Amino acid sequence: MANIKSAKKRILVIDKKTMRNKMIKSKVKTMIKNVDAAIAANDKAAAESALKVAISEINKATSKGIYHKNTAARKVSRLTLAVNKMA
Repeated sequence: MANIKSAKKRILVIDKKTMRNKMIKSKVKTMIKNVDAAIAANDKAAAESALKVAISEINKATSKGIYHKNTAARKVSRLTLAVNKMA
């Protein structure tokens, strides 16, 4: 445990940022699952609308520094490809 005041503060700040990052990552994962569920149900309209929301959330997370831009691009690409493969 830290004894110095600034170190104690850093621990609190890091905890807040970690929680924020976890919340945003969890939200992105949920949106991706929504797209996957629509694809599994073979509902193209729902998949496209869920894809739009998921891409938006991924881009927000990337702009906040939670995902690297290449990671975000890979996620978006794979989701888009999966939706486009639907009949």
